[in-house]
Amino acid sequence: MRVSVAQFCPKLLSLDANLARMEAMCSGLSTDLIVFPELATCGYLFSSMEDAYSVAESMPEAKSYQMFSRIAIQQNMSIVYGFAELDKDKVYNSSALINPDGSYHVYRKIHLFDREKLFFSPGDISFAVHEAKDGVKIGMMICFDWQFPEAARSLALAGAQIICHPTNLVLPWCQAAMKVRSLENRVYSITSNRTGKESNNEAEVSFTGCSQILSTIGEELAKLNATEEGIATVEIDANAAQNKRVTERNNAFTDRRPELYRL
Repeated sequence: MRVSVAQFCPKLLSLDANLARMEAMCSGLSTDLIVFPELATCGYLFSSMEDAYSVAESMPEAKSYQMFSRIAIQQNMSIVYGFAELDKDKVYNSSALINPDGSYHVYRKIHLFDREKLFFSPGDISFAVHEAKDGVKIGMMICFDWQFPEAARSLALAGAQIICHPTNLVLPWCQAAMKVRSLENRVYSITSNRTGKESNNEAEVSFTGCSQILSTIGEELAKLNATEEGIATVEIDANAAQNKRVTERNNAFTDRRPELYRL
């Protein structure tokens, strides 16, 4: 299957502009799965709850869902993207999987990072695996979830072949850490990061780019640099993620000793 990672600089609090940008990026693209960054629809550095509410969307009425559903159906591909999700009076840092059959699934970020705790409610949906195009099994985690090995391991144990990982990375370690997450779980991972800088009256952050697609042993199959905007696409064999063999006598999963672990 063909998998793609997108990298660009979303505009803060500009839902329509960001959707138009992502629609243009998808135009003419031939892929089976594409992953966009965390909060790709709205930008990251909110200064108030009013900011968060102004761009938060409820599923499935969301403009983003309506657009990506249309694209997924027309171009026969699955799409993962990050957005601010409104559910009743709560706002979640969420990602959605949209499939070419019109189905969708949402994950709400469990491990909130720094100032995100001022605006988002912690995720209340467990790590889960869903079918994307052609039945390929994908799991979603968002940005700072990388810090917690249990996130990727939970998805791998549930059968994920690909971990889709929308991010807004500001720390320098994630890209390297995800090589370990892919290797220790023997799964593909797609980390979609953003570029650029955002500021408000209280804070300023710069994002590290370097979006990547990794193999089941942590090899870089595709990587964008720290500043470029665009899409990278590679061919993978998703079924390779079902092989957990390390040596003739070792298996990454059956050699586990959970009865001796303390979590």
